[in-house]
Amino acid sequence: MRLFVGDDWAEDRHDVEVMDVSGRRLAKARLPEGVAGMARFHTMIGGLVGEDPEDVEVLVGIETDRGPWVAALVASGHTVLAVNPLQAARFRDRLGVSGAKSDAADAHVLADMVRTHAHQLRPVAGDSAQAEAIKVVARTHKTLIWEQTRHTQRLRHALRDYFPAALAAFEDLDAADTLELLAKAPTPAKAARLTTAQITAALKRARRRNVTEKTELVQAALRADHLGQPEVVTSAYAASVQALIAVLTVLNTQIKAMQGQVEAHFGRHPAAEIVTSQPGLGPILGARVLAEFGDDPDRYATAKSRKNYAGTSPITRASGKKKVALARFVHNDRLIDALMAQAQSALLRSPGARAYYDRQKARGAGHNAALRQLANRLVGILHGCLKTGTHYNETTAWSHHTNNIAA
Repeated sequence: MRLFVGDDWAEDRHDVEVMDVSGRRLAKARLPEGVAGMARFHTMIGGLVGEDPEDVEVLVGIETDRGPWVAALVASGHTVLAVNPLQAARFRDRLGVSGAKSDAADAHVLADMVRTHAHQLRPVAGDSAQAEAIKVVARTHKTLIWEQTRHTQRLRHALRDYFPAALAAFEDLDAADTLELLAKAPTPAKAARLTTAQITAALKRARRRNVTEKTELVQAALRADHLGQPEVVTSAYAASVQALIAVLTVLNTQIKAMQGQVEAHFGRHPAAEIVTSQPGLGPILGARVLAEFGDDPDRYATAKSRKNYAGTSPITRASGKKKVALARFVHNDRLIDALMAQAQSALLRSPGARAYYDRQKARGAGHNAALRQLANRLVGILHGCLKTGTHYNETTAWSHHTNNIAA
């Protein structure tokens, strides 16, 4: 006996529908998030199963692959199928074109989708607790870096509007010495009064080289003539810049702290040495790649399936006599970001990677396309190393492509 469950999840509740193999609705309910809701879910399933639960398979379709609720479903022995929201939306259109939508109807759509297309849906990966921990810290670390970039750009735009001398004086707006000096002197008038000793001290605390030379350059830039704003506008900008500086200072501290957490968690994973043996992957980038791929040994049957999940392999669009290969635009943004960074770094560290990239360029591919093809090849190499439990070997990795330019 098989039961198919659609679970439409919101922040504090789950709309659940259960149907049998014929598509007949057996039960429906709105369950609260947490222990009470999970207990009611088990009670509902238990009432449908009867006295012979061992011969029953429960397949649950839900639009997420993580969280305590999903973990509890997996721990209960149910097969949880993580459905992409885009897939669910397309399937909803098959059942009706009116545009009507409700949580209960979405639960029905998910249940029916699991009933008819379970063979085409990916079960939630059985990653280890270590891999889950790496994912948490690696994602937090990357998110903080993204926030640092956003706030730095906001700081840059503000300075351009009222204090262009600061942009001429400081190269790295998120650097410790820059933030310290801007906090002391957030207006052009105050910055022009900064002494040599103040600038030198800030540069030394930031461990800059050629302190004397840089001090002179910074002071000269801050004292040069630039267009400005009225005093009241400058004062308002200065207040906003000080707020941004405070945020960036905290972000810098927490990024460094989270980097230590990423390195510590990743270093304890059994696959860490294999991952970091790959060209272009160090502790941080390697942790991101491992976190997004997961460590379930049965999740990727072939290198092709891992490449497809990574989003590095091309998709083919064919119609009539026309056939083109295009980049995948639906992908895990965090994973593709890490893999492209690995490919860029590998160009400097692996002769085989460099030669492979150059061959793609010789065929007429642009930089991004050639880099994506290199990333695709590196994913295949990583897959082979993880499957066999072996470290990266430059000769073995690229021997197949010595006389073959195909991907």
